[in-house]
Amino acid sequence: MATGQLFSKTTQALFYNYKQLPIQRMLDFDFLCGRETPSVAGIINPGSEGFQKLFFGQEEIAIPVHSTIEAACAAHPTADVFINFASFRSAAASSMSALKQPTIKVVAIIAEGVPESDAKQLIAYAKANNKVVIGPATVGGIQAGAFKIGDTAGTIDNIIQCKLYRPGSVGFVSKSGGMSNELYNTIARVTDGIYEGIAIGGDVFPGSTLSDHVLRFNNIPQVKMVVVLGELGGRDEYSLVEALKQGKINKPVVAWVSGTCATLFKSEVQFGHAGAKSGGEMESAQAKNQALRDAGAVVPTSYEAFEGAIKDTFEKLVEAGKTTPVKEVSPPQIPEDLSTAIKSGKVRAPTHIISTISDDRGEEPCYAGVPMSSIVEQGLGVGDVISLLWFKRSLPRYCTRFIEICVMLCADHGPCVSGAHNSIVTARAGKDLVSCLVSGLLTIGPRFGGAIDDAARYFKDAYDKGLTPYEFVESMKKKGIRVPGIGHRIKRGDNRDKRVELLQLYARENFPSVKYMEYAVQVETYTLSKANNLVLNVDGAIGSLFLDLLAGSGMFTKPEIDEIVEIGYLNGLFVLARSIGLIGHTFDQKRLKQPLYRHPWEDVLYTK
Repeated sequence: MATGQLFSKTTQALFYNYKQLPIQRMLDFDFLCGRETPSVAGIINPGSEGFQKLFFGQEEIAIPVHSTIEAACAAHPTADVFINFASFRSAAASSMSALKQPTIKVVAIIAEGVPESDAKQLIAYAKANNKVVIGPATVGGIQAGAFKIGDTAGTIDNIIQCKLYRPGSVGFVSKSGGMSNELYNTIARVTDGIYEGIAIGGDVFPGSTLSDHVLRFNNIPQVKMVVVLGELGGRDEYSLVEALKQGKINKPVVAWVSGTCATLFKSEVQFGHAGAKSGGEMESAQAKNQALRDAGAVVPTSYEAFEGAIKDTFEKLVEAGKTTPVKEVSPPQIPEDLSTAIKSGKVRAPTHIISTISDDRGEEPCYAGVPMSSIVEQGLGVGDVISLLWFKRSLPRYCTRFIEICVMLCADHGPCVSGAHNSIVTARAGKDLVSCLVSGLLTIGPRFGGAIDDAARYFKDAYDKGLTPYEFVESMKKKGIRVPGIGHRIKRGDNRDKRVELLQLYARENFPSVKYMEYAVQVETYTLSKANNLVLNVDGAIGSLFLDLLAGSGMFTKPEIDEIVEIGYLNGLFVLARSIGLIGHTFDQKRLKQPLYRHPWEDVLYTK
């Protein structure tokens, strides 16, 4: 066991098992104390590496994250404290690994429920190697104005109220972490505050004992008196009794052992901590208090009188000239987190993204205000979800069914079109699904898929202006622009695209109006008189029918329809639909275990 001070204003720690709040509280305490460097040198998160962003005062800093204890200790050789937030299942193994690192001097084990046999092994190894274990089942410890472990002393408000941002003259040690916060406050009220405080933990076998720390305090010149809070159960307090009797402690000790009420119960009682169990007479709070009193410690008659005993002892030291109360200082203001300040109404901050289509902040996600459960309960389909997320309204069923038909009809067009070809080649190169999909999607443009947008745009403009099919086609010809949605490599006037026929049949049976589609058919009649392959293709059919859907539903204004066409909604429909086929081709190639694709020489014209 160490014989003097454990921590200083330059002490740095390694934090095991990332927990944002206790680490941030440590860093806020550092700033409050005026430390130049953060007390957390590195974070150990098994299986993860990189950096974690946290605040050091108003400055945002990046703390390294390591995947192993060994790597962290090698990277931060000056960090000699290991703060272990592992669960009780892995706390012993990780603590032993830390103790075996030559750079680690102190290990704090926060977890409760560490097996007693494991705790004994840790204690034995630490003693044999002159190292210190605080815990298990501890909140940690603190050196006022210098360093604190995890959540010790609670919130910043409590730390300021207890004057822990600067060192006092009292050494404090307790079995209870919760009662430590209470005593920090009590000591601050009646003395100049603590110099160092330790909660040894409430397990039956603590890594370090009350007397271990009292003997340390006796060797620290800045500590002028010691306050001890024990509890019933176990015999740890008797080692302190022996140290007092042997004269090893020459500073005033004010002590109290809680649990005196246990005698009111007829049977053995468990008081929260594993070690706080009323057993034999010697383990009772009354017996321990009397033994400490007989050994020379200042022991009040009740816990209520504890504060008065601490006050009297400190005042006697001051009167005797053995200590001078530490002068009070004003701590710096800890910057408030933005989220906290916003909730309290202290600040208003601009948002960075606007979303009007979905919200996942409540009990369940909503699409355009419609809860997910409602979508499922009503038996809505993909077309309904598209109408909510794309158009921000629930379209009639005939509209959403038409959207679904478009998706189904455009899902795939064989392996030879550019998008499918790209996905197939990428899949055969061994790439992942997303890469294969993106490879195919990147070919979508004016010549492949994008014609839907242009078809809708040009058909709408021509119809709204009242142009005859002849005037429309010839004006496009003069501009040197092919009519989008007209023409096909394979289909002819006597071999129509079945998909176009299906879409037209559905629209005529279900749409209130098909004026744009009929206009497109009239344009087709004229273009077929020019050439037999200038048929209305699926792009033209979808483009014109979507105009009829928007206009005929009565749910969109003219400016809204113009915006939908201009933004590229219809191309989005093609992208959505074709993604299904591209994913299918990717899976097909991987299922068939096809080798790397190489284009055949005979399919290339080599020329100069």
